[in-house]
Amino acid sequence: MKPLIGITASMEMDESYYMMSEANVKAILQAGGMPLILPYLLDDADVEQIASRVDGLYLPGGYDIDPTLFNEEPHPKLGTIIPDRDRFEMLLVDNVLQQGKPILGVCRGAQILNIALGGDMFQDIYSQSTELLLQHQQKAPSAHGSHFVHVRENSLLHRLVESKKIKVNSRHHQANRRVKAPVIISGKANDGIVEAIESSQHHFVLGLQWHPENMAAQKDTPSMNIFKGFVEACNAQAQTAGMENA
Repeated sequence: MKPLIGITASMEMDESYYMMSEANVKAILQAGGMPLILPYLLDDADVEQIASRVDGLYLPGGYDIDPTLFNEEPHPKLGTIIPDRDRFEMLLVDNVLQQGKPILGVCRGAQILNIALGGDMFQDIYSQSTELLLQHQQKAPSAHGSHFVHVRENSLLHRLVESKKIKVNSRHHQANRRVKAPVIISGKANDGIVEAIESSQHHFVLGLQWHPENMAAQKDTPSMNIFKGFVEACNAQAQTAGMENA
């Protein structure tokens, strides 16, 4: 049996339909997982049931995040927000963490993961960062690695990509700013923007600012290793749960 991996859907502002990039689904399938696209359910019992059924959680990219979740007013450069998605993912992250299951977040997913764990973020890096920034909204194909990330040694990310420096794609204007224990920063761009976070107290909780799902589709080895490692962690979780229920 393939491990069952919940993927939170995206939604347009008129809330008339859910949507999902096929690259996210294919990345999970190619790594050996069974993707399950999740709608926004806000009842505590429903969220708890979802968390108990899946073997891992994948938080993909999407629109911006409500800044009131980290006690800030909306910045003029803040883009579209979908409040129900924010609330659902916050609840889901909390439940999945309580059950010790793996989580992988990309782009927006890395940001909501950090906020759920007590951190905060830039609403717009170009107007809020004091550093001279490189291009984080690349003008290149989605799978192209457009800038470098320096990877913290002995981190989960380092074990997955097996390198201290990797190339990543980039299409974001928000980014994580401060983290709170047990979260650590495990990757940064040359301009200091946080590119990767992870938990020091969980087996597999990882957030990446870039989009490895697009790069994995082009057989980029670090990106493929990230998804394989995630699915392997989910599979180990499923086997452990199976033995406990036997």
